[in-house]
Amino acid sequence: MPVKTAQARINLANIIESLLGYPITKIGSNGILPTPEQNYDIKGQVKPLYHINSENSVLARAQKRQDLLLIKQQQNIESILAMAMGFCPDVASTKQPDADWVEHFIALCEDTSNASMQTLWAKILTGETLNPGTFSIKSLQTLKHMTQREADSLQKCVSLSGYNEKDDSHFILLGFYKKPSLFDLLRKGNKVSLNLGKTGISFPDILTLMDLNLLYRKEIESAVLKAGQELTLSFLSQKVTLKAKSSDLVLSYYKFTQTGDELSKLINFPVNKIYKQLINNALEGEFDLAWHAIK
Repeated sequence: MPVKTAQARINLANIIESLLGYPITKIGSNGILPTPEQNYDIKGQVKPLYHINSENSVLARAQKRQDLLLIKQQQNIESILAMAMGFCPDVASTKQPDADWVEHFIALCEDTSNASMQTLWAKILTGETLNPGTFSIKSLQTLKHMTQREADSLQKCVSLSGYNEKDDSHFILLGFYKKPSLFDLLRKGNKVSLNLGKTGISFPDILTLMDLNLLYRKEIESAVLKAGQELTLSFLSQKVTLKAKSSDLVLSYYKFTQTGDELSKLINFPVNKIYKQLINNALEGEFDLAWHAIK
């Protein structure tokens, strides 16, 4: 048997034993080989080559599996709650999270074993304790079904997202165009776009967030900007103010949904440096840009 195949089978056997509490072995490994007739069930179908090596009844084995699951869930919950205590600052607070919200939180986080995902759960509990109502049950349900790969896609996209205080939302700026006049109907075809691919973000990352309902599926356009009108976007430690040099400018962007806005608060990731440069290069012709550090 090839080494890689053997290792894969060993890994699978270890996973099965950790789930069931009993080893799985090949039939006949004890030296007693089944007769040809024993290789088939009453329907004439070939029996499995492996079986759970235990003399306990199916009911007893089921109870042990349930006990192992409860132990693992308890360990997950305790790990998350301990992390939350570590994240929570010692500040005054007069409100507490809703009791039903807490029950939903425990039920939804208990199956999370991945350390990185546990960190997100802990930050949610801390945030909700500091400011009840910050995270909806829908956000908790979304996080429960997120994989680490999907969480990584969210982190990448958060590094491109600016916070617009006026409408309390995050969005990823994609570019702009100048609204065509009656004498220049083809101007929109000259839209200036930011190449997000250069930032390390792939379109599948964007689609992943759309599938999770963290980003709206359609590209959104801003209201028409007038000359001198400003828009400020805040990133983790920096903010940029865009000031239109002329009128009839329209920005395009991907906007985070409410769930996306809530979950993006869990990720402290600085603005992507390449994305920052793309903004400067693409917009400096029609906008005055001013970057400032956020204290």
